[in-house]
Amino acid sequence: MPAFWTEQDFDDHERVELVRDRASGLTAIIAIHSTHLGPAAGGTRFWHYEEPAHAMRDALRLSRGMSYKNAMAGLPVGGGKAVILAADRSRTKTPELIAAFGDAVEALCGRYITAEDVGITEADMVAVSKRTQYVSGLPVPGGTAGGDPGPFTAMGIYHGIKAAVAYKLGKESMEGVHVALQGVGSVGGGVARLLARDGAKLTLADVDAERAAALAGEVGGTPVAADVIMGVPCDVFSPNALGAILDDEGIARLDAPIVAGGANNQLARPEHGRALAERGILYAPDYVINAGGIISVTLEYLARREGREGDINEVRERIAQIPVRLRQIWEESDKTASTPDAVADRMAQHLIGR
Repeated sequence: MPAFWTEQDFDDHERVELVRDRASGLTAIIAIHSTHLGPAAGGTRFWHYEEPAHAMRDALRLSRGMSYKNAMAGLPVGGGKAVILAADRSRTKTPELIAAFGDAVEALCGRYITAEDVGITEADMVAVSKRTQYVSGLPVPGGTAGGDPGPFTAMGIYHGIKAAVAYKLGKESMEGVHVALQGVGSVGGGVARLLARDGAKLTLADVDAERAAALAGEVGGTPVAADVIMGVPCDVFSPNALGAILDDEGIARLDAPIVAGGANNQLARPEHGRALAERGILYAPDYVINAGGIISVTLEYLARREGREGDINEVRERIAQIPVRLRQIWEESDKTASTPDAVADRMAQHLIGR
């Protein structure tokens, strides 16, 4: 694995740790981008990478994105991310591995607060919490902040898509608006159900074709193969799987005036924000539209530290601000001829003192 400081995605990160525990087989990267606003908060991803360097790149990009996301959401936390490298394609996970990861988080003495992300469940976070107090996304009583962040992420994306449709298409209703969703897991599936309730026309795809077909049957949508979803003619393309899909090839395939979804790091490189703009495609910066989950788990964590339950109404109020921030970004983009991703980056960098 190359030194992290030679990576083009290294952005003056405060701390990057490679964690190795031979007994459990744990290999993990914990990247702390910024603690300017508070302890670094961000989930843990469990994934099989063909090359270890890809895991480092993911950790660096995701942790920087968390700094920006948390700052733009007005949360009193910084940005960090952990990546656990699965040893095999089936992503075998053991209690010993999860326990060792919890010990690694505890060793950072509160500089990093973890929660769920791709490949990690609420049950995994419960196991981690037996080894460290610096964890969120734990089961909570109904009607309180916290727990599985997926539904809250979906809620924010849903509101963001509606804002994008109003801004770009001038439509205040989602009735008949065609949305093509890439990825229909916890987040994408939640977005689809919310949009279906509003009468949107849905095309769905997932690497698990049976899951896409089942959800399509539930919401009255149309399932398509995962390798064709980006070329479906639609009003909104909503990426809700893994990132870096908006590269030269992906952008060329798009047949939609709006890109708005929950995947992290959707732009393969910074120049792809300009490529979208040159095609007249309105882009909702990912770390702004998908902040609902981190809002919930952060408020859960802060409340637990104070010995109280998190306020679900505060979560909803903060999520309701996501469309407001998006509109501010788009208006500034139109006024300055900067791309929405560049405008959002400048705003976030100012907030974290960069």
